[in-house]
Amino acid sequence: MKMTSIDRILLLITALLASYQIVIGIDGLGTVPITAYTIAFGALLVSMLLMFILGFGILDSPIVVIVSTVIPLSLSLGLVWEHLASYRTPYLLFTIVGFAAIILTRSFPIQGRIPTIVLTIVHGVAGLTIFLLPSILSADGSAHPGFALVGLGGAMIGLGGLLLSFLKAGKPILPRETILKVLPGLFMLMTACFVAGFALA
Repeated sequence: MKMTSIDRILLLITALLASYQIVIGIDGLGTVPITAYTIAFGALLVSMLLMFILGFGILDSPIVVIVSTVIPLSLSLGLVWEHLASYRTPYLLFTIVGFAAIILTRSFPIQGRIPTIVLTIVHGVAGLTIFLLPSILSADGSAHPGFALVGLGGAMIGLGGLLLSFLKAGKPILPRETILKVLPGLFMLMTACFVAGFALA
């Protein structure tokens, strides 16, 4: 499917939002969350620019599944490290093991449902963390109500990541044409929610 001018504009806006978040950062954080957030938005920036330049054909690259995992894992690690001190080490281990499992199951020809199961677990946990944690913190008054926008962005990144990952795995949830139509707009809305939510946190 050929990328339209509107698709490219949406991807460019997404890249600009991601670069803005990298530049302004988030004040008062430790090394781990700052690094995790920088990796997440950096991976998002690079992937948007590659898609802008190369078109939807880049989605056929084997690196897509890995990149679509780096973003939610890094973002969720930053959130857990910042807000759930008692879960820092277990979640860091989950992040490392989950990422390694994705690389292994995508680098070697493994038959059966194992690659899909691994993908679903890793994306599911990371996506739910990004969605639920900011939402809960906003609801109980621990954070500004606007921080819930990060949770909304988390729901979108979970959806986008699963759509991309299953598309690449050859088991698309929706027809390829439908996925390609919604992705640019989904990416832009997701990034806008993240930037606004972190600004209001």
